[in-house]
Amino acid sequence: MRILDDLDELAGITGQELGTSQWLEIDQERVDRFADATGDHQWIHVDVERAAAGPFGGTIAHGYLTLSLVPLLASQVFSLETPGAKLNYGVNRVRFPHPVRVGSRIRSRVVMGEVNDLPTGTQLTFRHTIEVEGQDKPGCVAETVVLLLP
Repeated sequence: MRILDDLDELAGITGQELGTSQWLEIDQERVDRFADATGDHQWIHVDVERAAAGPFGGTIAHGYLTLSLVPLLASQVFSLETPGAKLNYGVNRVRFPHPVRVGSRIRSRVVMGEVNDLPTGTQLTFRHTIEVEGQDKPGCVAETVVLLLP
């Protein structure tokens, strides 16, 4: 895991890959719990029998479930240990290019994005590519934004 604790260093590694997380299997129990938490019980996610005859040959993870795993996967790649508070400021761009089938494994490849000084603090972006084992297209690509307060 890479420790990010120096603002000057962060500016110098813009565009560099920080690393890749471990693989995480997406199981039906996780998908069902996410469906319960969000109220999204669309059959493509939770009805194993019906989804088997559907367009993907089985149930798939919610796109937002995949996105919600970005912090967990990123924590295996880097630790942001700068002084002051760190705020999850948002997401600039999210796409779900390929479905994540239940039973598949995903991991995150993280690239350091931009470092910008703002009146309120320093804004960092991180580019996450959620790879699906055995697939050419990622399950999710997202650029997350963190605001470092003094």
